[in-house]
Amino acid sequence: MNLIKCVARPLFTSKFIVLCSLLAATGAGLAQTNLPVIQIQADKVTAPMPPTFYGLMTEEINYSYEGGLYGELIRNRAFKADAIPEIIKPANYDPAQDYPAKYPAGVAPKFWSTVGGAVISLDTNNPLNEALNVSLKLAAATASTNAPAGIVNGGYWGIPVRPLTTYSVSFFAKAAPGYDAPLAVSLESADGKTVFAHAEISGLTSDWKKFTTTLTTENVAASKENIFKLTTTAPGTIWLQQVSLFPPTYKNRTNGDRADLSQILADAGPKFLRCPGGNYVEGDYFNRRFNWKRMIGPTEQRPGHPSCWGYWSTDGFGLPEFLGWCQDLNMEPVLAVFAGYTLRHDYVPAGPKLEPYVQEALDEIEYVTGDASTKWGAQRIQDGYPQPFKLRYVEIGNEDWFDKSGSYDGRFAQFYDAIKAKYPQLQLISTANVKSRTADLNDEHYYRSEEEMESQAFMYDTRNRDNKTKIFVGEWATRVGSPTPNLAGALGDAAWMCCLERNADIVMMHCYAPLFVNVSDLGAGRSMQWKSDLIGYDALNSYGSPSYYAQKMFSQHQGDEVLAIAAQNLPTYQWQPPAKKHNGVEQPATTNEVKSLFYSATRERNTGKIIVKIVNRADAPQLVKLDISGVSSIGAEGSATVLKAANRDATNSLDEPKKVVPETETVSGLGTSFTRTYPPCSITILELDAKLL
Repeated sequence: MNLIKCVARPLFTSKFIVLCSLLAATGAGLAQTNLPVIQIQADKVTAPMPPTFYGLMTEEINYSYEGGLYGELIRNRAFKADAIPEIIKPANYDPAQDYPAKYPAGVAPKFWSTVGGAVISLDTNNPLNEALNVSLKLAAATASTNAPAGIVNGGYWGIPVRPLTTYSVSFFAKAAPGYDAPLAVSLESADGKTVFAHAEISGLTSDWKKFTTTLTTENVAASKENIFKLTTTAPGTIWLQQVSLFPPTYKNRTNGDRADLSQILADAGPKFLRCPGGNYVEGDYFNRRFNWKRMIGPTEQRPGHPSCWGYWSTDGFGLPEFLGWCQDLNMEPVLAVFAGYTLRHDYVPAGPKLEPYVQEALDEIEYVTGDASTKWGAQRIQDGYPQPFKLRYVEIGNEDWFDKSGSYDGRFAQFYDAIKAKYPQLQLISTANVKSRTADLNDEHYYRSEEEMESQAFMYDTRNRDNKTKIFVGEWATRVGSPTPNLAGALGDAAWMCCLERNADIVMMHCYAPLFVNVSDLGAGRSMQWKSDLIGYDALNSYGSPSYYAQKMFSQHQGDEVLAIAAQNLPTYQWQPPAKKHNGVEQPATTNEVKSLFYSATRERNTGKIIVKIVNRADAPQLVKLDISGVSSIGAEGSATVLKAANRDATNSLDEPKKVVPETETVSGLGTSFTRTYPPCSITILELDAKLL
């Protein structure tokens, strides 16, 4: 028995890390006297596969947007990262009012430095507008041709420079009277030895004006230890706001997304995006929630807000950008609306005080789905999205099971009645059990160790089918491995996904969380706040974890129909969960028998192809017999896509991004009854050519 350290989150807990010690069996499991048998009834369809079964969930955590998916390369572009935290309670909060951020006087903004003797400070007396109510004041009294003075930004742990690439630069600027000189912008190596690209901008006046230019690199080696520099060679005082640097974006979308991360997601074929998702919906306090009306329109009109994971969100990645993300990846939005409850347990009870937030949700739905004749549909068109988006699901709040006041039932009912009255076709998702209304779906969250996830991999098989409320597993993950999961995490994930597929008559959708992690500066409070994330990256490179490839395998081999499936003689292993305390007294530890083989079966309606997923989590090969009834024949040859590694600790990283990836091969010896050996610690997807009776 090996003692392993893991990070787990039990059901219905917040995203606060709880360290636990787990005892895990290292052998292949108990010896089996009988061969495991999996039986598929191909003439019995238990459910159609929901069209939006595999999807994505993100929130602003681990620098998922700022320094992640959002293309912006400048860190603290609006100089608001030093904003003084303010707590506004719901009794004092008016959702129709703006609450301008306040700043310490005279300090230099975070993540910016100077060259050439320049002095910089935050200035609230020269704001760009009400939204960006502060500026950077650059005093360059000693600037000269031989000693340019200015500012430097190192991006999010580096600025990526790639060969033969054009970067878009923009900023707002004005100067004190008498200044009449150009500004120089450049991309340079952090050590100052190399200038990759350079441009000059003229025309500054005493009024705010937007300036744009481009920087194009030559055929240089890709690197990330670089900076963005803005300087002047003439003495003077200059004010700057929203200094921006964008690389080419995915599908060349203006204010768009990082290309490599977008491509990784596109390759997995997700069908929906839960947006905005997670704690980002609620925020810590009412003035830090996802206030979508302040996250639309031109980016310079978006004030930004503190995210709940310890850093500033510019809101350049706002509601229009979520919709653009859906459009780029051909996903449906699953829209999460603020429901009057925050992470710090402030809430507005059902009744007149909640009504403005209900109307806000109706307006948000109109923004997503309305045409040009509607107020908010017209605003979406103005924001660059002429066609309404298909919307089937709206989620009311996030993790409202934390609301111990009991107010969610009434709050949900008020949202439910108003939304159903105007949009009866929409399916509404609750985030806690409700009694006053029947939710169309309920959002269940699971963060588990590998052993815990495998222990519950048959839980939905016995769920009550008479319940009219279906299931949305809106957040889940096997939390093994850091910063991204290892193969053990992928095995737990695959066991769980087999459970979800078998029960697609009641489980309508699911999505792994968190999706992203910036691995540049690991540790809480730095670039990572939450371990075991699906996709890792730094400023220059990115990779998918073994869990990502498990997701991709399942999503790409989904099928249209779920087939009846059963099993006998499944092997097991012994697992001792962590000891628990009751009334302060530690309870005796128990040993559980956990299955070590997991399965599901689906079919493509048009081709008749049967897709069988088998997970062998054991450390030894496993021989399994497969019996298929309800078909006239199974082709002797098919294909097997297998994810495996030498051991369950194997993982991917920036240095070894493809160490654990699936491989596909042609297999033979298939039929209506056949045996096959599945490798240790493996996920296998068999594609069988079937002819129906």
